[in-house]
Amino acid sequence: MTPCVMREVTVAPMALDRLATLLLPDRREGLAEAVARGRAALAGRRVWNVNSTAGGGGVAEMLTTMVAYSRGGGADARWLVIEGNPEFFVLTKRIHNLLHGSPGDGGPTGPAERATYEQTLGQQVEGLTSLVQPGDVVLLHDPQTAGLAGALRDHGAHVAWRCHVGTDARNAETERGWAFLEPYVRAAPATIFTRRTYVPDWMDQDSLWLIPPSIDPLSTKNRSLPPQDVVATVQRLRIMPADARVVLQVSRWDRLKDMAGVLTGFADHLGEMPEDVHLLLAGPEPAGVSDDPESAEVRGLCDEIWSSRPAADRRRLHLASLPMDDIDENAHIVNALQHHAAVVVQKSLAEGFGLTVAEAMWKERPVVASRVGGIEDQIVDGESGLLLDDPTDLDGCMRLVREVLVDAGLAARLGVAARERVRDRFLVDRHLRQYVELFEAMMSTATG
Repeated sequence: MTPCVMREVTVAPMALDRLATLLLPDRREGLAEAVARGRAALAGRRVWNVNSTAGGGGVAEMLTTMVAYSRGGGADARWLVIEGNPEFFVLTKRIHNLLHGSPGDGGPTGPAERATYEQTLGQQVEGLTSLVQPGDVVLLHDPQTAGLAGALRDHGAHVAWRCHVGTDARNAETERGWAFLEPYVRAAPATIFTRRTYVPDWMDQDSLWLIPPSIDPLSTKNRSLPPQDVVATVQRLRIMPADARVVLQVSRWDRLKDMAGVLTGFADHLGEMPEDVHLLLAGPEPAGVSDDPESAEVRGLCDEIWSSRPAADRRRLHLASLPMDDIDENAHIVNALQHHAAVVVQKSLAEGFGLTVAEAMWKERPVVASRVGGIEDQIVDGESGLLLDDPTDLDGCMRLVREVLVDAGLAARLGVAARERVRDRFLVDRHLRQYVELFEAMMSTATG
């Protein structure tokens, strides 16, 4: 079998002192203690993260932050991206959808698909084990990498598989997805999930870790921006009038994010919205997201819906595919758009966590989002945002959006509470501390 050379993503170290300035004293002390414990637990070992893309989604954004701060804290953290042909990524997107309870493209997950999966990952093993040394820690991310766990474990690495997707409700689709992944996931000595409700019944509870995602408040996407920078960035895009109030959804062009539903719902309720309010749906340029073959199709569907509306409506409906050739520039644009938005929407049909919710909350934006998955962990309904009980209810979603648009006091209260909720639960220092606990447990198991 021909070995496949993985691509390493270069991430510069980020000093933890910068992050500490945003934390209360007890959190600063806890972070410093965790860093010291992490150095002792790793004792010269490398920490390898392996996923399927360097940009275009929440996992890649989170890895950028976690690797940077880990390196800044003295850990030798690395990041590798696996290779695969279109057939492999169509399959793994199918598995991704199945774990969310959706049939996706409706394709099979039989012996031929298993052979594709195993052959693709088998081509990566020799290159991977030439980099990873026995005793190193490897964090595998999502369905695309689960099939590497057994080979890495046998190589002598400490392996954890992290699942960033899932749904609270089991159905035939989730069972089919887990049936495909089960033999590979069972080979991982540790597993990490965002919510306990995502964990399949057969999972070994003793090896299970619950670690929600986080945001970096000092990253290009989340740092504070001067108002003039926000205005200038939005104006450069030439998407909408400079004085428009914006209802914004930022996400990948993914069926489960339901950009098409948001577009349809807003267009149908335009007459009920204040006249200065426009809708903007923004996602990555589909060609820039190599592991998501649905992107172009979903963007195309949104284009068709937009084209079908009267010209007067189209002037208030905007679609933007943001360039991915410069990740920092992409992040800056998203940051400016989130700062500029009057309301941020995340009307997902299913959601593992939804980092765009935490990002908007950190910027004190009022958020209207579906009561699904990890979004429920972020928003306290009526306090730090508004939750839509039925994610398919377009009329209900637009009622909530209008409620925020016409009540400035409500919008301000939700925004202030949202930022404090993120500060309390979803900043990266908590995430780093949990990883140190994981590494300590992995090392303890190895020497016990």
